[in-house]
Amino acid sequence: MSGAAQILTVRVSLAVRKQRSGRKLVVTPGGTTNRGPSAADTTLVKALARAFRWRRMMETGRYGTIDELAAAEKINASYVSRVLRLTLLAPDLVKAILDGRQPEGMTLPGLMEPFPVEWALQGAGRPEETGPPFIASWSSEEPSAVSPG
Repeated sequence: MSGAAQILTVRVSLAVRKQRSGRKLVVTPGGTTNRGPSAADTTLVKALARAFRWRRMMETGRYGTIDELAAAEKINASYVSRVLRLTLLAPDLVKAILDGRQPEGMTLPGLMEPFPVEWALQGAGRPEETGPPFIASWSSEEPSAVSPG
């Protein structure tokens, strides 16, 4: 970064719905899939929403420290710190989580482990160098349909 501080604003609009059983995966003729709004992992989506909300509270000056924020939310400051780190995920990973397209092994406990803050390293490189293995295997491309025969 240069001498001037740079701020990246990510706005996440979301609706949290309970997952219903019996949902079907729709594959369109173009080969893209539409899992519907219930395909998203609600635990991950809620954690992302909470992380961005907390970051906004700190950036606007409502809370000056993580300890103040944790006290106001009545939770552990260490947990607040780990959840706030989710705001450092690459935008394509955030979108994938909200769309329900996150890699199979991507879970909140896994995301609470250290991961690289550089967006380029979150989607490429060797797993042992880039944090949790699901980040290294992540591809932001839409899944493709398998054509028969």
